[in-house]
Amino acid sequence: MMEPLSELDAAAVDGLVGVFTDIDDTLTHQGRLVPEAFLALRRLADAGLAVVPVTGRPGGWVDHLARMWPVDGVVGENGGLWFFMEDGRLVRRFSQGEAERRANRERLDDVAQLILAKVPGAALASDQPYRDLDLAIDFCEDVPPLSREEVDRIVMLFRSAGATCKVSSIHVNGWYGTFDKLAGCRAFVRDRWGRDLDAEKERWIYVGDSPNDEPMFAHFPRSVGVANIAAFVDRMTHLPRWVTPSEGGHGFAELADRILALRG
Repeated sequence: MMEPLSELDAAAVDGLVGVFTDIDDTLTHQGRLVPEAFLALRRLADAGLAVVPVTGRPGGWVDHLARMWPVDGVVGENGGLWFFMEDGRLVRRFSQGEAERRANRERLDDVAQLILAKVPGAALASDQPYRDLDLAIDFCEDVPPLSREEVDRIVMLFRSAGATCKVSSIHVNGWYGTFDKLAGCRAFVRDRWGRDLDAEKERWIYVGDSPNDEPMFAHFPRSVGVANIAAFVDRMTHLPRWVTPSEGGHGFAELADRILALRG
C-alpha cells in the first residue's frame, strides 16, 4: 500500500545523497516537460544532492540531456547506456560492445517487423532512429492508444523472440541483454563516482510512474510514485512507498518541495 507524500518525514531524507528520476510522465505531463519540475532538478542540485534521470529514452536524447540539463548524468535506454559530463566533455558508456550492439540490432529489426505485422496500430517509436541498444514500440505517444490486450500482445511477441521487455507509460521497450534501469544505475554510480550503489541504496530516492520502474521500486527503500502510477498498480508487483498528490512533473515538483523543506 502506497503512503501519501505527506507521510514522507525527516527521517526519510536524513543522509540523502541523491535523486534518481524517470522522465516521461514523471517530469513531464501530457507529453510536455513541466517547468516546475525542471526547476526542481536545479533546486535539488543546488541543495547538494546528486540528480540523475533514468529513462527508456534513446542514446541520442541522453547525449543532449547530459550536456544541457542541470544533472550529474543520465541513464538511458532502460539502463543500457549512461552518459555524463567530465572536465567539460561528454563521457559515453554502454553495457554492450559495438559488435554485440550491431548483432542485437539485426535481431531486433526482425522482431520489429513481426510486431508491426501482428499488432495493427502499433508503430516504431518516433525516437527509434536515435537508439543504440533497444527497440521501442509506440502504443500511445504518436499513435491512437492501443488496448491493454494489444500491449500485452506486444510483450508476448518480444518474449517469444527471447528478448527482455518492459512497459513504460508510452512504449514497450525490448532488448537483448541482461541490463535494466537498476543495473544501469549501479554502473553509472560506480563509473561516475567510484561508489557502490547497493551499499548506499538507503541514501537515494527513486521517482517513477510505470512498470519499467519496478526494479528501482523494489531496490530502493525510499521510492516515490507520481499520482499517475495509479493506472498501472494492478499490473505491478513492486510499488513505491510514497505517492504524490499530483500527476507527472507536478508531482515531482511536490516531492522536491517536500525534500527541501524537510532538509531545512
